[in-house]
Amino acid sequence: MAEEGASPLAILEALLFQADEPLEQRRLQELLGAQVEVAPLLETLRAHYENRGIRLERHGEVWAFRTAPEVAPFMIRRQERPKRLSRAAMETLSIIAYQQPVTRAEIEAVRGVPVSTGTLDLMVEAGWVAPRGRKDAPGRPVMWGTTAAFLDHFALTSLDDLPRLDELEGAGLFKPLRAAPEPDEPETDDADDGAHPGEPAPS
Repeated sequence: MAEEGASPLAILEALLFQADEPLEQRRLQELLGAQVEVAPLLETLRAHYENRGIRLERHGEVWAFRTAPEVAPFMIRRQERPKRLSRAAMETLSIIAYQQPVTRAEIEAVRGVPVSTGTLDLMVEAGWVAPRGRKDAPGRPVMWGTTAAFLDHFALTSLDDLPRLDELEGAGLFKPLRAAPEPDEPETDDADDGAHPGEPAPS
């Protein structure tokens, strides 16, 4: 039965909104009381929501609010699965972050193995690494550095927020730069190149 101060139309609308399942018209009539004619109120509501993002629909003897078909595609929740960096990519990203600007040959000198083009491509695609000019050395190899997107992704205000390099070296987690091999060495990587960006470099 409608409460004093609330219109039957407002009560009907609220009942349909809060319902977990479609409601039978007979049940709605019982809830509003015999003195209220539910059928014309339902039609009024249906007309009111006809051109809105949600619609009042009747299926047989039950009524329910449903998402309008034209906006339904926008209601799909898109959840991106966390992507993982391979060990090779994590090591490469760490070296670039701490020793930038750094060439591929210098990265290889630290890692002890060649770095594939695919490993760098992954980080460039993620927006975390970008060219930083060319080194004044034979072959003028490209130098690499991190970007603002790298800082944003790993919640860093600046590179100063990275753990101190000497602390990592003292703990055996990072090796100092060794003499770099020739920049035109074959580009192969001992690690899996099928990994994707998504995990931070070791800190």
